[in-house]
Amino acid sequence: MTHEVLNQSTPFVDVNLFDSDHGLRDALRFNAPQLDTEALSRIGAEAGSAEMVGHARNANVHTPELRTHDRFGHRVDQVEFHPSYHALLGGALRHGLHGTPWSRGAGAHLQRAAGFIVWTQAEPSVLCPVSMSYAVTPALRSNAALYEAWRNAIASTEYDPRFAPLAHKRAVTLGMGMTEKQGGSDVRANTTRAEPDGTDAWGPRVRITGHKWFMSAPMCDAFLVLAQSAGGLSCYFLPRWLPDGTPNVMHIQRLKDKLGNKANASSEVEFHRSVAWLVGEEGRGVPQILAMGAITRLDCALGTAGLMRQALVLALHHCGERRAFGQLLIDQPLMKNVLADLALESEAATALALRLARAVDRTENGQDADGHEALMRRVLTPIAKFWICKRGSVFAQEAMECLGGNGYVEERGEGAMARVYREMPLNSIWEGAGNIMALDLLRALRTGPVADALLHELQPARASNGVLDRLAASLPARVDGSTDETAARRLARDVALAVQAALLKQHAPSEVFDTFCASRLGDQLGGGGAFGLLDAHAPLHALITRASPR
Repeated sequence: MTHEVLNQSTPFVDVNLFDSDHGLRDALRFNAPQLDTEALSRIGAEAGSAEMVGHARNANVHTPELRTHDRFGHRVDQVEFHPSYHALLGGALRHGLHGTPWSRGAGAHLQRAAGFIVWTQAEPSVLCPVSMSYAVTPALRSNAALYEAWRNAIASTEYDPRFAPLAHKRAVTLGMGMTEKQGGSDVRANTTRAEPDGTDAWGPRVRITGHKWFMSAPMCDAFLVLAQSAGGLSCYFLPRWLPDGTPNVMHIQRLKDKLGNKANASSEVEFHRSVAWLVGEEGRGVPQILAMGAITRLDCALGTAGLMRQALVLALHHCGERRAFGQLLIDQPLMKNVLADLALESEAATALALRLARAVDRTENGQDADGHEALMRRVLTPIAKFWICKRGSVFAQEAMECLGGNGYVEERGEGAMARVYREMPLNSIWEGAGNIMALDLLRALRTGPVADALLHELQPARASNGVLDRLAASLPARVDGSTDETAARRLARDVALAVQAALLKQHAPSEVFDTFCASRLGDQLGGGGAFGLLDAHAPLHALITRASPR
């Protein structure tokens, strides 16, 4: 009797993570009103199922293992994963979250963005190779022969985990190898070198010698890598298997022991005259990698928005079943304030991430006659990546606190909130940390009439809120050249908040927009303070009800 379990919340399973997310559905309807969401509903049901929750636990408890040699002493350089990892990655490919949207036309990138948010809540680690496959695909178009040989397998939704040549694979995943130990984000300091090795059906061929300090998902079928050539830093396509059916040389030295992202293998690798093919122009490796980085930065924003939603629903579920001091936690005034505030942040993050995805979709599908979407894509990419990811870690900490000690406990992978907390900093660091994003924003401001584009973006919310109007009025002078490096982070934050507010005005209930403006703009929570500071008269119950997963 002393161990009878009382007053504990039940497992959060078998919930459709798309159908129950009103903020996501409203944002998607606004950005893509004609989109059929039936496929997204299927993703939501699968991602929230008890089966996928179990796979997420197993994939994080039984982490990847490196096999450098087989039992006979042959070098094999393979990573072994638990079957649950393959189930999760297979689900992501089956739902077309990797290279598929590039072959499906208008709306496909937005559908994929919403699916990415939802599948992140199943398990974010497997989305690393998914995101890289998505980003690498358009880069391959600059090598027509390579693209023709690989494009069908890249777009295939039939997952094939075998370590085998392209000719024997039903589908492939792609990775990137850019970072070196001496350079980090400064890829111009890379020392890996490429030496000419003739030309064949795939174009100029080289032999690559050097290393990569961070190369995630080393079991991908091919990688884009940066290396120094006679013409400067260049981008190359390096497959694990060569066209003649023999393995390429890629020695995996070790797997990284990371804070989070445990189910995904991140590695250090060495190249010893490894065979690769030129992608794009020689000496243009930096612009090439920046173009791919812009796409993966979108995924950083989408993924963090998904993690925020996961942390929020875990907190709402727990507080809706746990009692303290004679009441459910969700009915306690202080807890209601915290939960409502988290709900606001989550919906705003989703709104901004999907707005960026709309810009990607329209620019890639010829729906940008006046160039507005291209300019917003360039400007919003570093802003969304910076602000959403910066808010992610403090968001996860507050959501964990809603569960108390239960949220801090790992329990061999069953503590999903603890897993989310460890995962949150990754998207802020990956593909350029905060300072890199702030610097990229300053570069983006020089690409066109940003002030006019931003005013156009904020116009639908004009005269709706005085504080927002004042913030909007202050932005043109700041984006037209008066902001220096030391103030770039503040500018990124302010533009993010203004755009989030304008979006919420257009596709969220009035209580969401009004409370967001009252709590985030001016000198309020926008600076990164604690959650749960909403005004005493804020519509807490309405905000919580809208965010509820049940």
